[in-house]
Amino acid sequence: MKRKLRHLTVVMSIYNKSDVHPSTFILIGIPGLEAAHMWISIPFCMVYVLALMGNSSLLFIIKTDSSLHEPMYLFLCMLAVADLVVCTTAVPKLLSLFWFHDGEIRFEACLTQIFLIHSCSTMESGFFLAMAFDRYVAICNPLRHSAILTHTVTGGIGLAVVIRGIALLSPHPFLLRWLPYCKTNIISHTYCEFMALIKIACAETSIRRAYSLIVAFLTGGVDFILIICSYVLILNTVFHLPTKDARLKTLGTCGSHVCVILVSYTPAFFSFLTHRFGHKVAPQVHIFVANIYLLVPPMVNPIIYGVRTKKIRNRFLKVFRFSKHTN
Repeated sequence: MKRKLRHLTVVMSIYNKSDVHPSTFILIGIPGLEAAHMWISIPFCMVYVLALMGNSSLLFIIKTDSSLHEPMYLFLCMLAVADLVVCTTAVPKLLSLFWFHDGEIRFEACLTQIFLIHSCSTMESGFFLAMAFDRYVAICNPLRHSAILTHTVTGGIGLAVVIRGIALLSPHPFLLRWLPYCKTNIISHTYCEFMALIKIACAETSIRRAYSLIVAFLTGGVDFILIICSYVLILNTVFHLPTKDARLKTLGTCGSHVCVILVSYTPAFFSFLTHRFGHKVAPQVHIFVANIYLLVPPMVNPIIYGVRTKKIRNRFLKVFRFSKHTN
């Protein structure tokens, strides 16, 4: 009898341990829209394919054209790589969930997904700031642009952005690793996200939430404030130019950057704020916007720069014509 009780105790302890620290999580997609998952997957897949093609083409064009080896385009390459990592980390699993109802994801894979998505998103913000700095120097101090933003300095800025993203976001998986998840192992989302796991933990998470909030402010928040400051200085310089044509031409060099910032930061801020403060926002709205945040900017960024930047547009047309003639 004692042996049976001991065996039952061992079994229960193993069960409780696996229940508290599940080996897998279950992603359920967009709550309330499960019946429409197949239809939603079609535009998501198309956007992902366009993002892959656009960013890969951008990287190829800038790499093969030495005239594009300038700081602005090198930062654009770094942004393209971060975009590719973010969407590729999330979308294949999302499509597997929508197409094959395969929502199971191992705990370690979930933590890896969280790290890659959040760290690369932070890097994207850093590259936007670096591009704003490039525009500031080019407009406010044009004679010293090439002396200030050398290839060494450009590479150093890019490396600093990457190190910042890795250093500040590396604790996230460890903060989540040993939390007890005795409520459920079901994640109401299409991919693993820091706050999505925090919400299903059955432990005190205020310190972890505070750390995530501080990191978000020190990265995206500070970057956005500095970008605004740089554009205040840029506008001040532009308004002091002698002619209207000169002012419009100078502002035109910032158009692509401003469009990309608006496309990227708007859903990012909405997703961040609703996750923490928007308790009355419907879950499907938040999750849909969170997916837009991961998918749309990587697709739109190369299109904006390809259409609005004459050098990239001309180079793309030249490559396209060459490939057409060879065929």
